[in-house]
Amino acid sequence: MTQTLNKSALFNASCFALITTAFSFSISAGTLKQLGIDLGYSAENLGYLNSLWFFGFPIAMIIGGLIYHTIGPKKIMKIAFLSHFVGAAMTLFAIYFVSEASFVILLASNLLMGIGCGCTEAACNPMIADMYTGEKMNKMLNRFHMWFPGGIFVGALLSELMSTLGFSWQSQFWLIPIPALIYAFLFNGKTFPKASVEQAGSLSDNFKAMFTPLFLFIFACMALTAITEFGPQKWTGLVMESSGAKPMLILALTTGLMAVLRFFGGPVTKVLGQTGVLLAGAIISTIGIYLFSTQIGAMVYVAAIFFAVGVAFFWPTMIGFVAAKIPKSGALGMSIIGGVGMFSTAIFQPIIGGWIDSDIAEQKALGLTGTELDLAAGQATLSTMTTFPIILIVAFILLFFWQKGSKPAAVPAH
Repeated sequence: MTQTLNKSALFNASCFALITTAFSFSISAGTLKQLGIDLGYSAENLGYLNSLWFFGFPIAMIIGGLIYHTIGPKKIMKIAFLSHFVGAAMTLFAIYFVSEASFVILLASNLLMGIGCGCTEAACNPMIADMYTGEKMNKMLNRFHMWFPGGIFVGALLSELMSTLGFSWQSQFWLIPIPALIYAFLFNGKTFPKASVEQAGSLSDNFKAMFTPLFLFIFACMALTAITEFGPQKWTGLVMESSGAKPMLILALTTGLMAVLRFFGGPVTKVLGQTGVLLAGAIISTIGIYLFSTQIGAMVYVAAIFFAVGVAFFWPTMIGFVAAKIPKSGALGMSIIGGVGMFSTAIFQPIIGGWIDSDIAEQKALGLTGTELDLAAGQATLSTMTTFPIILIVAFILLFFWQKGSKPAAVPAH
């Protein structure tokens, strides 16, 4: 097999690995309410289940970033497949054979799925960078990252279709192992690129670059951009079901638009610059979450459009900012930034679940019941979530003036 075909197979396999990550996210989000009802879990319980996925992700991502240049992407992706497949199998066992142990099994399975997803990011990002150079590298990395929202879009539509056709919510989890088996098949027998050790720098250099005011500022901002993006998305099914809109269609609209925007995101960044994109995203996402917290019916879909436009560029732009402005932090710096995004999301999941439980109790005390209760409580929680992007507006205004006129740091030629 030629090197070109090998690159194509490795890239396609990487995309299917990211689709596995996306499926695990979208299907669990879409079935979250039914899982809680059928297994008798509170919103806070569901928050802890969510949080284990978000804990496993950064743990694997950061450890993977540390060992990538030692063991290479092939072994990391073997760990990813094992984690994805066993995690999916444990989830299926827990929801089909419900017992008192199901909650613990689901905690473990969510942790494993998160580890598989983190390994995917830790292995595939630098592997793609090692396979391609210059503009081609940027293009392929953008196309790779497109498949997280793209995969959520596909997963959400499949979930909605299966529900419409009368399939049980449990059966939707059988979708997750399918892309995992595909990427394992595509990776099998392929020659992986050698890790570009000479560009990695020493760990000492990486850590020195990470203990600078700019990196620490971005570190804090990443925690807020991640929860702004993933907070509303992960709870879409639970919060929006009583609004008169279909939760999985909201998720599909949001992530589908995000995928398109990321695919064509280069010109936007060229016009606004990285800090301009981040500031605009904070403003528009605030509007989107506010609309989610106040609107019902068809207007919920309008809110989804604002939300998608607002958060679409957060993740790739934050990673790209570190690459452009703090290049000496290396691949480890990018892994740390990605990791803190997922870690903060993990911390906030049970907190958001607690907000929902508290808002339900408060609205129930006012005499609301049924769908009116669910809608009022959900919108109250979403209103609280606007705090995150409002803080980001202030932070990115500061960053805009801080970086105004500065030039990208010099990076070694690839």
